[in-house]
Order: sequence, then C-alpha cells, then structure tokens
Amino acid sequence: MQIAKKVFIVTGGASGLGEGTARMLTNEGATVVIADMQADKGQALAQQLGGAFVQCDVSNAEQAQAVVDKAVSLGKLFGLVNCAGIAPAEKTVGKKGAHSLELFSKTITVNLIGSFNMIRLCAEAMAQNAPELTGERGVLISTASVAAYDGQIGQAAYAASKGGVVGMTLPIARDLARSGIRNMTIAPGIFGTPMLFGMPQEVQDALAAGVPFPSRLGTPEDYAKLVKHIIENDMLNGEVIRLDGAIRLAPK
Repeated sequence: MQIAKKVFIVTGGASGLGEGTARMLTNEGATVVIADMQADKGQALAQQLGGAFVQCDVSNAEQAQAVVDKAVSLGKLFGLVNCAGIAPAEKTVGKKGAHSLELFSKTITVNLIGSFNMIRLCAEAMAQNAPELTGERGVLISTASVAAYDGQIGQAAYAASKGGVVGMTLPIARDLARSGIRNMTIAPGIFGTPMLFGMPQEVQDALAAGVPFPSRLGTPEDYAKLVKHIIENDMLNGEVIRLDGAIRLAPK
C-alpha cells in the first residue's frame, strides 16, 4: 500500500506524536488534514506541510464530520491516525477528597469517545473508496498507552480511557473487515511530548532511565515510523502494539 497521493487525517496533529506523524506522511507524499484544538499551531503546521487544518474537538460529532468532509474534498481519504488526548492525574481519593467525576468523564470523553467518534466517521467515508490492489479501502490507527496495562497511581481516568481504546481495537477491526478497512492501535511508553516536557527535568531524566533499552524517551519520529509500517503492512490488523523499549511501569 502506497502512502503517496492519498489523504490522511491526524488528530492532535499540531504537536507531539501527531506532528511527527503529519510530517512523516507529508514526506511520503500524502496530503494531511490536521485536526486539533490548537488553532495557531495547527494552521502554521498545515501551511508549512501544504496540508489543511480544521479546529476540532474530537468528541464533537459535528466538528469531527467537518474534518472528514474536508479530507474527502482533497482526495481519497485512506487513513486516520488518532493522537488527540489528555492525561490528567488524580487519585481515586486524595487530600482534597474523592476523584472529580467531571475530570474522569472528560478524560473518557476526549480519549475514548473522541477516538471512536473519528473512527466511525472516517470508516463510513472510507467504505466508499475503490479498493486498492490489496483489497484495502483504508486504515485506522489509534493511540493507547502502556498505562492501559500498567496504570500508575493517579492514572485511574487515563488508564481507563486508554484501556477502552485497547478493548475496542479487535471488534472494530472485525466490524470493518468486510469493507477492507484495517484498525490498529499503538500503545506508547514514555515519550518526549509536550505533556511530558511540562514535568521537571529530573522527573524526565528518571523516566528515561527507567526504560530498559534504549534508555531514553521515545520520540515522535519513533512513533511515526511504526505508523508508516502499519500503513504499509496490510497483514497488521486488529492488534495493539506496545512501543515502549520493554518498560513496565511501577506504581509510581
């Protein structure tokens, strides 16, 4: 499957893993639609890459549909890479009392419902594509986290949201098999993204040292390389791939 001359949507594409993916896809000859809440950064990157930007809350049905409509207007929508997400930290019961139900709900809404919202709408559009020589009409890639398996203290909401992304990977792949649309998930470990760079340097260094090999933070380029392989290898379907340097997270 060739990436060139096809259209891809990257949610959360204005920074971090999404930006790395958008750059890779553009370098491979694709047209990229960046969907993000960060308007200034998203518009600047889209202009630089020769793609398009649509401001979007991925959990909003109308805004997500606007992203898909924009992509379809530019050519053959063949891929979606879900990188939009939030990562709050709060204990089930902390010094201030019980975990905020509003925060838990928001995390599930953005990370899980938002991912499914984009998947369902992109898959509907992809189902109308003429198939490639492989029989494919599209590929969907979502981002989970190793926290789905090794959730740490304060990560109940985040781990639950990413566990949901893991749990829906196979049934979605089975749903869409007859349409020739693949569905995959990547579960990154400790990656150097804006979320992590907001932490103190000593915390960043400690996290990097905890990765067995290579003992460093993952990069957006590492993530993008796996995205590229998933797109090009049509036997990859219905699976979650840990991209983590063999790390298993401790409780804290």
